[in-house]
Amino acid sequence: MSDTEVTDPRVLAGMKAQLGARATRIAAGAKPLGWKAGFGAPAALQKFALAGPLAGFMLAEARVASGVVVPVSGWKNPVAEPEIAVWLGSNLADGRDRSAVAAAIAGIGPAIELADLDPPPEDVTAILAGNIFHRRVILGRTDTSRAGARLDGLAGLVTRSGVVAPSVSGDALEANTGRVLDVVAHIASTLAECGARLSLGDVIICGSIVPPIFLRREDTSVAFALEGIGEVSVGVSWS
Repeated sequence: MSDTEVTDPRVLAGMKAQLGARATRIAAGAKPLGWKAGFGAPAALQKFALAGPLAGFMLAEARVASGVVVPVSGWKNPVAEPEIAVWLGSNLADGRDRSAVAAAIAGIGPAIELADLDPPPEDVTAILAGNIFHRRVILGRTDTSRAGARLDGLAGLVTRSGVVAPSVSGDALEANTGRVLDVVAHIASTLAECGARLSLGDVIICGSIVPPIFLRREDTSVAFALEGIGEVSVGVSWS
């Protein structure tokens, strides 16, 4: 994963459109919440020939409380992604200095993102202009004892409609996303190159720790626990 200058013309064009849409919504009264990483899994990086994950934005209006039921009947291809969330305790100009990136991370916690992959992802610029299919986010407790994105000893547990998947721990927690520090660094560098930045109070969700969960009509809920920190959950309604 690269944290150097972003020169991919697809990324630059997509981010210009995305940040323009974000500015318009904030000017109309929306409150910023933070940022998201997407398409950072090894297979996605290879498929789209990307140097690192794509960056999208999150607004406060997309946040729902843990345990809330979200209606998805009008969605074309709903997806749930259990993710590690990072809270920033200071501004971060770019991602060049890993020690500065670590120092900016005030804590971590569990999160679930809901996305709607419609249309299917094919074009990097269009994916970015559409804010990487982002729809909702559920954020859990922040563990400030893990400032700097310390994941040692953590295990992630994903539950789908009451069925518990095998625990994810150790290096496997970052196998599908890349190292959390690298993800935050790359998002910081992408934003810096495009005239934005990570700021004090921002939340960054760092990508799904497991392959995205494509929801089916028989699905009723998804939960994600970072054992030792806390759990988040979301219900889905198809009516």
